[in-house]
Amino acid sequence: MNFLERKTKKGDKIVFYYDFGRGKGQRPSTGIFVYTKPKDQTEKNHNKQALSLIELKKSQLIIESQAVGTGFIPPHKFKANFLDYYEEYVKAHKRKGNRHLQCSLTQFKKFMGKDYVAPIEVNENLCKSFRRYLLDKYTGETPSDYYTRFKWVLAAATADGYYRQNPTEKVSAKSNPSRNLKDFLEVEEYLELLNTPCLNREIQEAFIFCCYTGLRWVDVSQLRWQQIKGAVLTTRIIQAKTGLPVTLTLHPIARMILEKRKQVLETSMPEGMDLGLQLVFNLPSADGANKILIQWVSATAINKHITWSCARLSFSILLQDKLVDDVTIAYLLGHTTTVQVQKTYKRHRPKDPTTNLKIRIAFIDWRK
Repeated sequence: MNFLERKTKKGDKIVFYYDFGRGKGQRPSTGIFVYTKPKDQTEKNHNKQALSLIELKKSQLIIESQAVGTGFIPPHKFKANFLDYYEEYVKAHKRKGNRHLQCSLTQFKKFMGKDYVAPIEVNENLCKSFRRYLLDKYTGETPSDYYTRFKWVLAAATADGYYRQNPTEKVSAKSNPSRNLKDFLEVEEYLELLNTPCLNREIQEAFIFCCYTGLRWVDVSQLRWQQIKGAVLTTRIIQAKTGLPVTLTLHPIARMILEKRKQVLETSMPEGMDLGLQLVFNLPSADGANKILIQWVSATAINKHITWSCARLSFSILLQDKLVDDVTIAYLLGHTTTVQVQKTYKRHRPKDPTTNLKIRIAFIDWRK
Protein backbone atom coordinates (compact mmCIF):
# COMPACT_ATOMS: atom_id res chain seq x y z
CA MET A 1 0.00 0.00 0.00
CA ASN A 2 1.51 3.32 -1.11
CA PHE A 3 1.55 6.60 0.77
CA LEU A 4 2.34 9.95 -0.85
CA GLU A 5 4.38 12.70 0.71
CA ARG A 6 3.91 16.38 -0.09
CA LYS A 7 5.54 19.47 1.33
CA THR A 8 3.33 22.32 2.49
CA LYS A 9 3.56 25.69 0.70
CA LYS A 10 5.89 27.01 3.38
CA GLY A 11 8.02 23.90 3.09
CA ASP A 12 8.22 23.49 6.86
CA LYS A 13 6.16 20.26 6.95
CA ILE A 14 5.62 17.06 4.97
CA VAL A 15 2.03 15.81 4.84
CA PHE A 16 1.19 12.15 4.15
CA TYR A 17 -1.63 11.07 1.81
CA TYR A 18 -3.21 7.70 1.02
CA ASP A 19 -2.70 6.56 -2.57
CA PHE A 20 -5.73 4.58 -3.74
CA GLY A 21 -5.42 5.65 -7.37
CA ARG A 22 -5.43 8.66 -9.63
CA GLY A 23 -9.19 9.32 -9.61
CA LYS A 24 -10.97 12.14 -7.82
CA GLY A 25 -10.95 11.65 -4.05
CA GLN A 26 -8.58 8.67 -4.21
CA ARG A 27 -5.74 10.47 -2.47
CA PRO A 28 -7.19 11.67 0.84
CA SER A 29 -5.01 13.11 3.55
CA THR A 30 -4.06 10.89 6.51
CA GLY A 31 -3.93 13.95 8.73
CA ILE A 32 -0.36 13.04 9.68
CA PHE A 33 2.67 15.26 9.06
CA VAL A 34 6.32 15.57 10.07
CA TYR A 35 8.54 18.62 10.37
CA THR A 36 11.11 18.96 7.57
CA LYS A 37 13.64 20.55 9.90
CA PRO A 38 12.74 19.86 13.53
CA LYS A 39 13.83 22.78 15.71
CA ASP A 40 13.81 21.09 19.10
CA GLN A 41 13.38 17.79 20.86
CA THR A 42 9.58 18.15 20.94
CA GLU A 43 9.41 18.32 17.15
CA LYS A 44 11.89 15.43 16.85
CA ASN A 45 9.68 13.32 19.13
CA HIS A 46 6.67 14.31 17.05
CA ASN A 47 8.39 13.12 13.85
CA LYS A 48 9.33 9.80 15.44
CA GLN A 49 5.76 9.13 16.62
CA ALA A 50 4.23 10.32 13.34
CA LEU A 51 6.42 7.95 11.29
CA SER A 52 5.50 5.08 13.63
CA LEU A 53 1.84 5.91 13.10
CA ILE A 54 2.30 5.88 9.32
CA GLU A 55 3.85 2.41 9.55
CA LEU A 56 0.89 1.25 11.66
CA LYS A 57 -1.58 2.57 9.08
CA LYS A 58 0.32 0.77 6.32
CA SER A 59 0.05 -2.45 8.29
CA GLN A 60 -3.68 -1.93 8.89
CA LEU A 61 -4.34 -1.35 5.17
CA ILE A 62 -2.42 -4.52 4.28
CA ILE A 63 -4.50 -6.54 6.78
CA GLU A 64 -7.73 -5.03 5.38
CA SER A 65 -6.69 -6.03 1.86
CA GLN A 66 -5.81 -9.57 2.92
CA ALA A 67 -9.06 -9.96 4.89
CA VAL A 68 -11.30 -9.34 1.86
CA GLY A 69 -13.54 -12.36 1.31
CA THR A 70 -12.54 -14.11 4.53
CA GLY A 71 -15.25 -12.77 6.87
CA PHE A 72 -12.55 -11.53 9.24
CA ILE A 73 -12.97 -7.91 10.36
CA PRO A 74 -9.77 -6.23 11.59
CA PRO A 75 -10.24 -4.78 15.12
CA HIS A 76 -9.12 -1.30 14.01
CA LYS A 77 -12.19 -1.06 11.75
CA PHE A 78 -14.52 -0.93 14.75
CA LYS A 79 -15.70 2.39 16.16
CA ALA A 80 -15.08 2.73 19.88
CA ASN A 81 -17.96 5.22 20.09
CA PHE A 82 -21.30 3.86 18.84
CA LEU A 83 -22.43 7.44 18.12
CA ASP A 84 -19.62 7.73 15.55
CA TYR A 85 -20.89 4.58 13.83
CA TYR A 86 -24.46 5.91 13.94
CA GLU A 87 -23.40 9.23 12.39
CA GLU A 88 -21.46 7.50 9.60
CA TYR A 89 -24.48 5.33 8.83
CA VAL A 90 -26.76 8.39 8.65
CA LYS A 91 -24.33 10.21 6.39
CA ALA A 92 -24.09 7.23 4.03
CA HIS A 93 -27.84 6.48 3.84
CA LYS A 94 -29.64 9.80 4.22
CA ARG A 95 -32.06 10.77 1.45
CA LYS A 96 -33.21 14.23 0.46
CA GLY A 97 -36.62 15.00 1.88
CA ASN A 98 -36.53 12.12 4.37
CA ARG A 99 -35.42 13.30 7.80
CA HIS A 100 -36.42 10.25 9.85
CA LEU A 101 -32.92 8.77 9.86
CA GLN A 102 -31.25 11.99 10.98
CA CYS A 103 -33.99 12.60 13.55
CA SER A 104 -33.54 9.10 14.97
CA LEU A 105 -29.87 9.91 15.64
CA THR A 106 -30.78 13.27 17.18
CA GLN A 107 -33.30 11.65 19.52
CA PHE A 108 -30.93 8.83 20.47
CA LYS A 109 -28.29 11.39 21.46
CA LYS A 110 -30.86 13.26 23.58
CA PHE A 111 -31.98 9.99 25.13
CA MET A 112 -28.41 8.99 26.06
CA GLY A 113 -27.44 12.48 27.20
CA LYS A 114 -23.71 12.02 26.58
CA ASP A 115 -21.17 12.20 23.77
CA TYR A 116 -19.68 8.74 24.17
CA VAL A 117 -21.61 5.46 24.00
CA ALA A 118 -19.66 2.21 23.94
CA PRO A 119 -21.23 -0.42 21.61
CA ILE A 120 -21.51 -2.81 24.58
CA GLU A 121 -23.91 -0.35 26.26
CA VAL A 122 -26.46 -0.82 23.48
CA ASN A 123 -28.28 -3.94 24.69
CA GLU A 124 -31.88 -5.13 24.60
CA ASN A 125 -32.88 -3.26 27.75
CA LEU A 126 -31.48 0.02 26.45
CA CYS A 127 -33.38 -0.51 23.18
CA LYS A 128 -36.61 -0.99 25.12
CA SER A 129 -35.91 2.18 27.10
CA PHE A 130 -35.23 4.16 23.93
CA ARG A 131 -38.49 2.91 22.40
CA ARG A 132 -40.38 3.99 25.53
CA TYR A 133 -38.64 7.39 25.38
CA LEU A 134 -39.93 7.90 21.82
CA LEU A 135 -43.44 6.71 22.68
CA ASP A 136 -43.62 9.11 25.64
CA LYS A 137 -42.38 12.01 23.53
CA TYR A 138 -44.27 11.58 20.22
CA THR A 139 -47.66 10.48 18.95
CA GLY A 140 -48.77 8.91 15.68
CA GLU A 141 -46.27 7.10 13.47
CA THR A 142 -43.29 9.23 14.53
CA PRO A 143 -42.08 6.89 17.35
CA SER A 144 -42.28 3.93 14.98
CA ASP A 145 -40.53 5.79 12.16
CA TYR A 146 -37.62 6.89 14.37
CA TYR A 147 -37.21 3.55 16.11
CA THR A 148 -37.34 1.67 12.80
CA ARG A 149 -34.36 3.71 11.58
CA PHE A 150 -32.58 2.92 14.84
CA LYS A 151 -33.19 -0.77 14.11
CA TRP A 152 -31.65 -0.30 10.64
CA VAL A 153 -28.47 1.01 12.27
CA LEU A 154 -28.31 -1.88 14.74
CA ALA A 155 -28.91 -4.41 11.95
CA ALA A 156 -25.99 -2.91 10.01
CA ALA A 157 -23.79 -2.90 13.13
CA THR A 158 -24.62 -6.57 13.73
CA ALA A 159 -23.71 -7.41 10.14
CA ASP A 160 -20.45 -5.48 10.61
CA GLY A 161 -19.52 -7.66 13.59
CA TYR A 162 -20.30 -5.33 16.50
CA TYR A 163 -22.86 -7.75 17.94
CA ARG A 164 -23.37 -11.50 17.83
CA GLN A 165 -27.12 -10.96 18.08
CA ASN A 166 -28.99 -7.80 17.09
CA PRO A 167 -30.03 -6.03 20.36
CA THR A 168 -33.26 -4.82 18.70
CA GLU A 169 -34.25 -8.22 17.31
CA LYS A 170 -36.93 -8.80 19.97
CA VAL A 171 -37.83 -5.13 20.41
CA SER A 172 -40.21 -4.18 17.62
CA ALA A 173 -41.16 -0.67 16.57
CA LYS A 174 -44.45 0.72 17.88
CA SER A 175 -46.64 3.64 16.88
CA ASN A 176 -48.48 5.80 19.37
CA PRO A 177 -51.98 6.61 18.09
CA SER A 178 -53.16 9.98 19.31
CA ARG A 179 -56.24 9.87 21.52
CA ASN A 180 -57.34 13.16 20.01
CA LEU A 181 -58.60 12.59 16.50
CA LYS A 182 -57.52 15.30 14.08
CA ASP A 183 -60.31 17.54 12.86
CA PHE A 184 -61.11 17.95 9.18
CA LEU A 185 -63.37 20.10 7.03
CA GLU A 186 -66.60 19.08 5.35
CA VAL A 187 -67.55 20.47 1.92
CA GLU A 188 -69.90 23.08 3.34
CA GLU A 189 -67.14 24.23 5.70
CA TYR A 190 -64.78 24.66 2.75
CA LEU A 191 -67.33 27.06 1.25
CA GLU A 192 -67.76 28.89 4.55
CA LEU A 193 -64.02 29.51 4.73
CA LEU A 194 -64.00 30.76 1.14
CA ASN A 195 -66.64 33.34 2.06
CA THR A 196 -64.98 34.47 5.31
CA PRO A 197 -62.34 37.26 5.18
CA CYS A 198 -58.85 36.35 6.38
CA LEU A 199 -56.17 38.69 7.74
CA ASN A 200 -53.65 37.30 5.26
CA ARG A 201 -54.76 36.61 1.69
CA GLU A 202 -51.64 34.51 0.97
CA ILE A 203 -52.49 32.15 3.83
CA GLN A 204 -56.18 32.06 2.90
CA GLU A 205 -55.55 31.06 -0.70
CA ALA A 206 -52.67 28.69 0.09
CA PHE A 207 -54.73 26.80 2.70
CA ILE A 208 -57.76 26.44 0.43
CA PHE A 209 -55.39 25.31 -2.32
CA CYS A 210 -54.05 22.58 0.02
CA CYS A 211 -57.60 21.49 0.84
CA TYR A 212 -58.19 20.82 -2.87
CA THR A 213 -54.78 19.28 -3.65
CA GLY A 214 -53.68 17.47 -0.48
CA LEU A 215 -50.32 19.26 -0.42
CA ARG A 216 -48.38 19.43 2.84
CA TRP A 217 -47.14 22.73 4.27
CA VAL A 218 -43.61 21.95 3.08
CA ASP A 219 -44.95 21.34 -0.46
CA VAL A 220 -47.09 24.45 -0.81
CA SER A 221 -44.55 26.77 0.84
CA GLN A 222 -41.96 25.74 -1.80
CA LEU A 223 -44.34 25.46 -4.76
CA ARG A 224 -43.12 27.31 -7.87
CA TRP A 225 -44.94 28.25 -11.07
CA GLN A 226 -42.75 25.96 -13.18
CA GLN A 227 -44.45 22.99 -11.46
CA ILE A 228 -47.82 24.02 -12.92
CA LYS A 229 -48.65 23.21 -16.54
CA GLY A 230 -52.17 24.31 -17.35
CA ALA A 231 -54.56 22.26 -15.20
CA VAL A 232 -51.82 19.86 -14.04
CA LEU A 233 -49.61 20.26 -11.00
CA THR A 234 -46.36 18.29 -10.65
CA THR A 235 -45.43 18.02 -6.98
CA ARG A 236 -42.04 17.54 -5.37
CA ILE A 237 -43.28 14.29 -3.79
CA ILE A 238 -41.43 11.44 -5.51
CA GLN A 239 -42.98 8.01 -5.70
CA ALA A 240 -40.53 5.44 -4.32
CA LYS A 241 -41.68 2.65 -6.64
CA THR A 242 -41.74 4.56 -9.92
CA GLY A 243 -39.17 7.23 -9.17
CA LEU A 244 -41.57 9.72 -10.78
CA PRO A 245 -43.17 12.85 -9.28
CA VAL A 246 -46.88 12.87 -8.46
CA THR A 247 -49.05 14.75 -10.96
CA LEU A 248 -52.42 16.19 -9.97
CA THR A 249 -55.25 17.38 -12.17
CA LEU A 250 -56.35 20.50 -10.36
CA HIS A 251 -59.85 21.02 -8.97
CA PRO A 252 -61.65 24.05 -10.52
CA ILE A 253 -61.36 26.01 -7.25
CA ALA A 254 -57.60 25.34 -7.08
CA ARG A 255 -57.27 26.41 -10.73
CA MET A 256 -59.26 29.59 -10.05
CA ILE A 257 -56.90 30.51 -7.18
CA LEU A 258 -53.86 30.03 -9.43
CA GLU A 259 -55.33 31.96 -12.36
CA LYS A 260 -56.12 34.99 -10.20
CA ARG A 261 -52.66 34.95 -8.63
CA LYS A 262 -50.95 34.58 -11.99
CA GLN A 263 -52.80 37.56 -13.46
CA VAL A 264 -51.75 39.79 -10.55
CA LEU A 265 -48.14 38.58 -10.66
CA GLU A 266 -47.75 39.05 -14.43
CA THR A 267 -48.90 42.67 -14.23
CA SER A 268 -46.56 43.55 -11.34
CA MET A 269 -43.54 41.41 -12.20
CA PRO A 270 -40.38 43.27 -13.39
CA GLU A 271 -39.51 42.79 -17.05
CA GLY A 272 -37.12 39.89 -17.68
CA MET A 273 -37.98 38.04 -14.47
CA ASP A 274 -38.61 34.31 -14.96
CA LEU A 275 -42.14 33.52 -13.73
CA GLY A 276 -41.44 29.80 -13.48
CA LEU A 277 -38.83 30.29 -10.75
CA GLN A 278 -41.13 32.40 -8.58
CA LEU A 279 -42.95 31.01 -5.54
CA VAL A 280 -46.69 30.63 -6.03
CA PHE A 281 -47.43 31.68 -2.44
CA ASN A 282 -45.37 34.02 -0.25
CA LEU A 283 -45.94 32.52 3.18
CA PRO A 284 -44.57 33.20 6.67
CA SER A 285 -43.25 30.44 8.95
CA ALA A 286 -45.39 27.38 9.62
CA ASP A 287 -46.12 28.58 13.17
CA GLY A 288 -47.05 32.04 11.95
CA ALA A 289 -49.35 30.61 9.26
CA ASN A 290 -51.11 28.33 11.76
CA LYS A 291 -51.75 31.23 14.15
CA ILE A 292 -53.45 33.25 11.39
CA LEU A 293 -55.32 30.15 10.21
CA ILE A 294 -56.73 29.56 13.70
CA GLN A 295 -57.89 33.21 13.88
CA TRP A 296 -59.52 32.86 10.47
CA VAL A 297 -61.41 29.68 11.42
CA SER A 298 -62.54 31.25 14.71
CA ALA A 299 -64.28 33.98 12.68
CA THR A 300 -66.56 31.32 11.17
CA ALA A 301 -69.18 29.02 12.69
CA ILE A 302 -66.76 26.08 12.36
CA ASN A 303 -66.26 24.73 15.88
CA LYS A 304 -63.12 22.70 15.17
CA HIS A 305 -59.38 22.92 15.87
CA ILE A 306 -58.06 23.36 12.34
CA THR A 307 -54.34 23.50 11.60
CA TRP A 308 -52.51 23.31 8.28
CA SER A 309 -52.14 19.52 8.42
CA CYS A 310 -55.95 19.23 8.53
CA ALA A 311 -56.07 20.29 4.87
CA ARG A 312 -54.41 17.06 3.73
CA LEU A 313 -56.79 14.93 5.80
CA SER A 314 -59.77 16.93 4.49
CA PHE A 315 -58.63 16.39 0.90
CA SER A 316 -58.47 12.61 1.43
CA ILE A 317 -61.89 12.47 3.08
CA LEU A 318 -63.42 14.63 0.32
CA LEU A 319 -62.22 12.06 -2.24
CA GLN A 320 -63.44 9.12 -0.14
CA ASP A 321 -66.88 10.73 0.15
CA LYS A 322 -66.90 10.81 -3.66
CA LEU A 323 -66.11 7.05 -3.64
CA VAL A 324 -62.60 7.46 -5.07
CA ASP A 325 -60.66 4.24 -4.44
CA ASP A 326 -57.88 4.06 -1.83
CA VAL A 327 -55.17 3.28 -4.39
CA THR A 328 -55.84 6.52 -6.27
CA ILE A 329 -56.02 8.55 -3.05
CA ALA A 330 -52.72 7.04 -1.87
CA TYR A 331 -51.09 7.99 -5.17
CA LEU A 332 -52.40 11.56 -4.99
CA LEU A 333 -51.05 11.87 -1.42
CA GLY A 334 -47.65 10.57 -2.52
CA HIS A 335 -47.83 7.17 -0.76
CA THR A 336 -46.80 3.90 -2.41
CA THR A 337 -49.36 1.81 -0.49
CA THR A 338 -52.87 2.34 0.85
CA VAL A 339 -51.80 1.73 4.47
CA GLN A 340 -51.72 5.41 5.45
CA VAL A 341 -55.05 6.11 3.74
CA GLN A 342 -56.74 3.30 5.66
CA LYS A 343 -54.95 4.10 8.90
CA THR A 344 -54.56 7.88 9.04
CA TYR A 345 -56.27 9.73 6.20
CA LYS A 346 -59.78 8.41 6.74
CA ARG A 347 -63.09 9.53 8.23
CA HIS A 348 -63.06 8.73 11.97
CA ARG A 349 -66.46 10.21 12.72
CA PRO A 350 -69.73 10.41 10.76
CA LYS A 351 -70.53 13.49 8.71
CA ASP A 352 -73.77 14.06 10.59
CA PRO A 353 -72.93 14.51 14.31
CA THR A 354 -76.38 13.19 15.27
CA THR A 355 -75.83 9.89 13.40
CA ASN A 356 -74.48 8.07 16.44
CA LEU A 357 -77.45 9.19 18.52
CA LYS A 358 -79.88 8.04 15.82
CA ILE A 359 -78.18 4.64 15.65
CA ARG A 360 -78.39 4.21 19.43
CA ILE A 361 -82.10 5.14 19.48
CA ALA A 362 -82.81 2.76 16.59
CA PHE A 363 -80.94 -0.03 18.42
CA ILE A 364 -82.93 0.54 21.64
CA ASP A 365 -86.23 0.55 19.70
CA TRP A 366 -85.23 -2.67 17.93
CA ARG A 367 -84.48 -4.39 21.23
CA LYS A 368 -87.92 -3.47 22.52
